[in-house]
Amino acid sequence: MSDVMREKVEKALQSIRPYLEADGGDVELVKITPEGIVEVKLTGACSDCPMSQMTLRAGVERALIKEVPGIRRVEAVI
Repeated sequence: MSDVMREKVEKALQSIRPYLEADGGDVELVKITPEGIVEVKLTGACSDCPMSQMTLRAGVERALIKEVPGIRRVEAVI
């Protein structure tokens, strides 16, 4: 993926990061595939939280799809 898309994804992650940090967690961008799949790593309290899948779908994925054209899905990696 292009550097422009990577910058847009990082900017979108920055916008949701304070909400994750408020609960002791964070998110790191791992990679963006040519198919528009963003791979992220949930860290801190988010890494083993039972609500992490909901956070990933309702928070991270929704924000990225809204803010970055071409993003189709977000997946958590270890």
